[in-house]
Amino acid sequence: MSDLLIRNISEAMKRDIADAAQRSGHSLSDEAKELLRDALKRKNEAKPETLSAYEAIRAAFVNENAVDDEFAAVMEEIEAARKKDFGRPFEDFE
Repeated sequence: MSDLLIRNISEAMKRDIADAAQRSGHSLSDEAKELLRDALKRKNEAKPETLSAYEAIRAAFVNENAVDDEFAAVMEEIEAARKKDFGRPFEDFE
């Protein structure tokens, strides 16, 4: 196990943690660890799911009930434009 030192905690916060520890029958250290664990869990659960560009574009077409031919055509246009733009020289680049 490792140690963690947290500096400059207000007296009010320390008192709140100590009061919570006393109510739950935990030590101050155990209560602080439990609070940190709960906060990290909530933070990780609150993260929005990240989508790839493909998934984001596809989701827009799903909402419009146009996922088959229209979606394929748009993706082909995007891919063609991407390939056309690839390798294009930069203007005024030295």
